[in-house]
Amino acid sequence: MDWALIRSFLAVAEAGSLSGAARRTGQSQPTLGRHVKAAEAALGAELFLRVPEGLRLTEAGQSLLGPAREMAESAARLETLALGRDERLSGTVRITASVVVSHYVLPGIIARLRAAEPEIEVELVPSDAAENLLFREADIAVRMFRPTQLDVVARHLCDETLALYAAPSLLERFGRPASLEDLASLPFVGFDRSDLILRSMRAFGLEVDRHFFGVRCDDQAAFWRLVCAGCGVGAMQTRIGDAEPLVERLAVDVDLPPLPVWLAAQEDVRRVPRVARVWEALVEGLGGAETW
Repeated sequence: MDWALIRSFLAVAEAGSLSGAARRTGQSQPTLGRHVKAAEAALGAELFLRVPEGLRLTEAGQSLLGPAREMAESAARLETLALGRDERLSGTVRITASVVVSHYVLPGIIARLRAAEPEIEVELVPSDAAENLLFREADIAVRMFRPTQLDVVARHLCDETLALYAAPSLLERFGRPASLEDLASLPFVGFDRSDLILRSMRAFGLEVDRHFFGVRCDDQAAFWRLVCAGCGVGAMQTRIGDAEPLVERLAVDVDLPPLPVWLAAQEDVRRVPRVARVWEALVEGLGGAETW
């Protein structure tokens, strides 16, 4: 079979639906559907069954999954080897970072990079999921945790401090808190499915449940806009929060754990000149050069 058919089969198998595979690959659902039908015709076997939640592999499809993944790994290694011989300070570099960092931190860094290196094109992938650097879903990742993937070089840049913020209009209505007890009387913006904020508040002795948050959202960029609009108190990196004119930092002494900032790239990819140049710009812009 054509490698394109196998690649589409693998994307659909791992996503569990044509729509999910389309989001991952950037291809259209009709194209992926045609590829799956062509693969089935070439093999003379049905690869997927339609189920209420999407598509499920048949026995024949399940038997192809392992070999298809091996082919994807081999293709990724070939692409990495070829990329490692590219000496041009031009071309495309793909960066992935969290949604908040992509919205509020990286645009200025990328603008300065483009002014200095107009031949380097940048693709930015805002994602709170851990993109797979081995399969070239990104050349460089900005992480808020230490990457542990094999064959990936990781560099610790800095630790981002966090603080609590609220819109002045909210504080005028409820008062500016001077203690944890005062703080607990204010409305908060929280996460929806994630329990991260709940666990953090409980660590400070505030026993609350999800209904404590009158507004909930798991998208962190939207979460921050809700805080800025006066929906409630919320935590944010001080680099972002202190620069936002629509909020003020609360003076309550809450010891929020810092967020470590790491850069990560596959070792061979990082040595490619254009990737190395973007890496250098991120190190400078994100403000650190601590440890490898």
